Amino acid sequence: MLWNMTSHYTLKALDIGINTHQEAVAYMREDCHVCRAEGFTAKSRVKINHGSRSVVATVNVVDNDVLPEGHVGLSKVAIQRLGVGLGDDVVIGHADVVASLAAVRKKVFGNPLDGTDMQAIITDISDHLYSDIEIATFLSVCAGGRLDTDEIVYLTQAMVNAGKRLHWPGREAVYDKHCIGGLPGNRTTPLVVSIVSAAGHVMPKTSSRAITSPAGTADTMEALTNVNLELADIRRVVNETGACLTWGGAVNLSPADDVLIRIERALDLDGEGQMIASVLSKKIAAGSTHTLIDIPVGPTAKVRSGVDAGRLASLFTQVGAACGLKVRCVLTDGSQPVGRGIGPVEEARDLLAVLRCEEDAPSDLRERALLLAGHVLDMAEHSGLEIAQQKAMELLVSGEAYRQFLRIVESQGGLKTLQDARFQHAETALLGGTLRSIDNRKLARLAKLSGAPSSPGAGLRLYVKVGDQVATGAPLFTLYSESQGEQDYALDYYRQNADMFVFE
Repeated sequence: MLWNMTSHYTLKALDIGINTHQEAVAYMREDCHVCRAEGFTAKSRVKINHGSRSVVATVNVVDNDVLPEGHVGLSKVAIQRLGVGLGDDVVIGHADVVASLAAVRKKVFGNPLDGTDMQAIITDISDHLYSDIEIATFLSVCAGGRLDTDEIVYLTQAMVNAGKRLHWPGREAVYDKHCIGGLPGNRTTPLVVSIVSAAGHVMPKTSSRAITSPAGTADTMEALTNVNLELADIRRVVNETGACLTWGGAVNLSPADDVLIRIERALDLDGEGQMIASVLSKKIAAGSTHTLIDIPVGPTAKVRSGVDAGRLASLFTQVGAACGLKVRCVLTDGSQPVGRGIGPVEEARDLLAVLRCEEDAPSDLRERALLLAGHVLDMAEHSGLEIAQQKAMELLVSGEAYRQFLRIVESQGGLKTLQDARFQHAETALLGGTLRSIDNRKLARLAKLSGAPSSPGAGLRLYVKVGDQVATGAPLFTLYSESQGEQDYALDYYRQNADMFVFE
């Protein structure tokens, strides 16, 4: 350990082998002279430099026998960002004051944020200057309808400005589609992209991973092909096929969004203003000019009433227009899950069945995808919704949509074989009768407790729909998991929530 005149200290780096996700952590001995000299304690923020690289890290204090004297332990993400090797010298000092936190405190006390405030916050979050606690504070004070329309516009623009953008020279119109979620199994996006791009329209779809659901589009597509494409590869795939189905987080499009999503997932929070900014910033960054927003409405969906859905649709349209994006919103049935599979692999099985026009393909997923594809085609061709939906159906039935899907997948790296989960458990109905309701939120929670989406094969396959006559002992669902512990944990939750399926 060395001390210099600027109160910076040199310690040797040690990979402590701990995955702290995206928050850099520095582990320092309780007798470390750096801590004593500078007053660092647990949760202090420090700046660590190695050559031209630097990170801001949160201090954790450990027992003396955990680390050799003169060393600092670094979490995996800190090691990665600094590019250090074992025993390399790193320089440690106080982290600079993050001025934008004053804007967060401004919002805590109920004051509106302007464009400068929002840009400063999002830039600092993108640069990993905020701790997880500080990010959670920002998300919490923005949730619950606390952002007005102007603030949502500022947030959207700030998220776009903080990352890279795709441009499509010579393409006058570029299309996208998004579902706001809350409906298990609603994996329509790959179907819509395949149909619309088969019709000759450009649809570069960059998707997020799951926030509060058992699978996002990127999670499901990753079970089928490579979704971690660089910008140059995305351009190549779109130039070759007219579309792509990739993970947006891999290419630094609206990078703050992926940081925020990680904390939202931990909080099980998906605030309205943040959601709108998240969705639209990704569309704008991907170069889209027109976007369709699917808003499922139902008693256990993310949006519970038509009034709430109408207000959300109005916000999407207003914010989109302010950012130069044409937005059409469609309110759809959110009363029960869509398809039969819930979780990445099981949802992939359903979408393949629809694309292949298999006899037992889930009809509700098929019809929903045709409705949404028809809306996008109508936006593109102005033919009227009825004619557009008929065209969508012809592209699906003829097999052209499936051939287009295969072209996209092949260009992204080829089609994978879907992997079966190690553990399966079939659950049957304890009582018979007419199935009156399925709780979307609890069913999604059940699939998540089984391991989805972290384990792609985890989730469940559903055998009943609302309105079905179900006999006592008839199959309800099969649960899939990668460990006995996850299976037991999920089944315990199911047995404590008997109202997940309501029979009359």
